[in-house]
Amino acid sequence: MKKWFWGLITGVLLMLVLLVAGGVIAWRIGQSPPEVLENTTLILELHGDIPEQVQPAFPEEIFGEGRGFNFLSLIQNIQKAGADSRITGIVVKPSNLRMGWGKLQQLRRALGEFQRQGKTVVALLQVAGSKEYFLASVADRIFLSPAGFLNLKGMRAEVMFFKDTLEKLGVQADLEHIGDYKNFSDQFTDNRMSRAFREATTSLLDSIYGNFVATVAAARHRSVEEVRSLMEQSGPFESDRALLLGLVDQLMYEDQVFDQLKNENQNKEFHKMAMREYHRVPASQAGLGGGERIAVVYAVGNITAGEGNYEPLSSGKTLGARTMADVLETVREDDSIKGVIVRIDSPGGDALASDEILRYMVLLREKKPVVISMSDTAASGGYYIAMTGDPIVAEPGTITGSIGIVYGKMNLKGFYDKVGIHKEIISRGDFARMDSDYASYTPQERERVRALMKDFYDKFLARVGAARNMTPEAVDQLAQGRVWTGEQAQQNGLIDELGGFVRAMELLKEKAGIRPGAPVELIEYPKRKSLFQLVLSRFRGQALGLPAGLSDLLSRWRRLESMAATPLWAWMPYAFEFR
Repeated sequence: MKKWFWGLITGVLLMLVLLVAGGVIAWRIGQSPPEVLENTTLILELHGDIPEQVQPAFPEEIFGEGRGFNFLSLIQNIQKAGADSRITGIVVKPSNLRMGWGKLQQLRRALGEFQRQGKTVVALLQVAGSKEYFLASVADRIFLSPAGFLNLKGMRAEVMFFKDTLEKLGVQADLEHIGDYKNFSDQFTDNRMSRAFREATTSLLDSIYGNFVATVAAARHRSVEEVRSLMEQSGPFESDRALLLGLVDQLMYEDQVFDQLKNENQNKEFHKMAMREYHRVPASQAGLGGGERIAVVYAVGNITAGEGNYEPLSSGKTLGARTMADVLETVREDDSIKGVIVRIDSPGGDALASDEILRYMVLLREKKPVVISMSDTAASGGYYIAMTGDPIVAEPGTITGSIGIVYGKMNLKGFYDKVGIHKEIISRGDFARMDSDYASYTPQERERVRALMKDFYDKFLARVGAARNMTPEAVDQLAQGRVWTGEQAQQNGLIDELGGFVRAMELLKEKAGIRPGAPVELIEYPKRKSLFQLVLSRFRGQALGLPAGLSDLLSRWRRLESMAATPLWAWMPYAFEFR
């Protein structure tokens, strides 16, 4: 036993030594930026999602691969490349994109600005769905592999319902909601969409799809009606037909594309560099950087009480109210920071935690200029924390709004009966059993639940009304739990402008008295995890490796489970995925 114990200790120590040594080597290598030659084309490979904040990634973090490459970094790299005379173009290679439409629109806009500086963008596709093609449509030329195809056939929204599944397990979702469109509970208490559920989902789909079709039509110099009819009636498109119909410009394999780009380079040397390598090139080499310090505070993930943590089921992070409060207080007290952009990507969560975050947001804006920048999602509690009265910038495809409340619990008595578990409960007080998972709400308990919900809903309306210069009654007409796209939210006065991070920065400079073209130094919060925290986060569950659909299902169940501790929630109705 002793030999086994000391062998284990020795092995752990040896692993730590190797990790530290590897980290030191990677750090030393990372200190030397790569050389950028004249006439360099950047290769931008995009797959899956690009997080607002970089999540723990072991061993990539230890050995220096992709360090610090988040969404804002990508936008900054494209801006840097636009100002860098050594960079002549970008080749975009999108595949299996999982980012939302808000990020896609911002990324596409950044590539368009790169083109307006006299540089080229080329798209290289193999199989492209609506998201990949939307991004590729900004390019000067779209190349499609001869064996590839365009999986364009319109757009759909799918929503799963779990009522029958729960019944088979003996579980009853006892959920209440305020707002006709607050449909988070419907997925667990019904088998189909209600009228309001269908109306809201259809409206969102039409907004996202309409923007997609209009953008593609303008890029390919076709009418909206023609593009819509083409996709809906004759997609998907094999490569030859995609070329014939003018949806792509040439059919070539990747090596042929680069050979052609070399030949078109007018006898100049042609060089390639991966965008992840270019990320290590200092902004100063392109004449950028320096200037006033601006904080970028990330409000990312499901809102919870206490500390924010890594959430292995959804491969993301939670937005802990205590963590966020500490960050906002730190930024507030730092006199070197001249302004703050709060970047929100959250579907909401714990209503009381949302209120705590908003309190510290208000304290921050009393001392420093603030602008809110919405990413893919800023809904329910994610919208609530934006109600400081400061300018709000969102993308047309941002999912926002969802002003409403959910309260409830899971009644597990049927499940306990199936597995032979019995409970006896001794209580004092008429409502002491209200949150027990061994029964549904009594009529009296349900009345108390609804009173608690009504109280917070009224406060939600008042917060929005004060921030958006509207009466609570006017807000209520737009609320009822309904989710809006950024485009719809602007029309309804729920946000101020459509645009990305660049537009948010322009507004912040104006508020902070910083010259429009002046460079700024961005300081990101919360700070990144240490090596030790990284290892702990990794072992807490990132290695689960679950399929995306199963992870999403389990993550939703985790939300319901967490209601037992804090049953009052400001949560977006359900996950929106339009493809």
